[in-house]
Amino acid sequence: MIDVNAFLGGYPFRRVPGTGPEAVLAAMDRAGIREAWVSHLPSLYWRDPTEGNAWLYQVASREGRFRPVPAVHPGLPGWERVLNEALARRVPAVRADPGCYALAPAGPEMRHLVQALGERGIPLLLAVRLEDQRQRHPNDVAPELPAAAVRALVRCHPEVRLLVTHADRSFVEEVHFGSTPEEAARIWWDLAWSWGPPEDHLAQVLETMGPERFVFGTGQPLRLPEAAVARLELLDVSPAARHMISERNASSLASC
Repeated sequence: MIDVNAFLGGYPFRRVPGTGPEAVLAAMDRAGIREAWVSHLPSLYWRDPTEGNAWLYQVASREGRFRPVPAVHPGLPGWERVLNEALARRVPAVRADPGCYALAPAGPEMRHLVQALGERGIPLLLAVRLEDQRQRHPNDVAPELPAAAVRALVRCHPEVRLLVTHADRSFVEEVHFGSTPEEAARIWWDLAWSWGPPEDHLAQVLETMGPERFVFGTGQPLRLPEAAVARLELLDVSPAARHMISERNASSLASC
């Protein structure tokens, strides 16, 4: 399996165990995950999140099972240089979380970034949230990504591809059914926030949207990777559909 949504490094708002590279690798072994797309967790909340990219590249260069997802901040000078470095390193995606950056989710900075990514052929990873509102620390004031912003961003460039993580069923359906078929075909969703039995939210969206739009993502170490594995194993889908979700879609997204 390919985990498209994993993190390395400490979380600033609470103690999270198992955030180091060795611990994440051990969790991957337990869950049967072959490869993980990793982001630098602490720098999401830094004034310049790109300062964590060098460490992320260094760790990924030592461990072939990690693929770095560097951060880019389109509101800071030099962001195109960061993007060009990511392109040269052949990363599977870059991430930008406008709520953490105090940027308008579909404002001019994010639109310029999406246009640049569409021209360069690099997917953009965005998280709807990292933690539920009910358990957030008072200092974590980053707003959640609105569904309308995802629809607006995918329309900024005809070639841009979006990977949206930590989205629940209502969010996924609002974006998917509020987009044209062509737009919806350029948006992928991970499993980190889709509930399995007894709600069966994941089964419902798979039935209405098909497995082509979904990738395997755990959100580890903020979330237990075994939970995402269990949701996948409990699905009543064909082996081909399961392979599509767990590996093939991510490989296609990174290589387009």
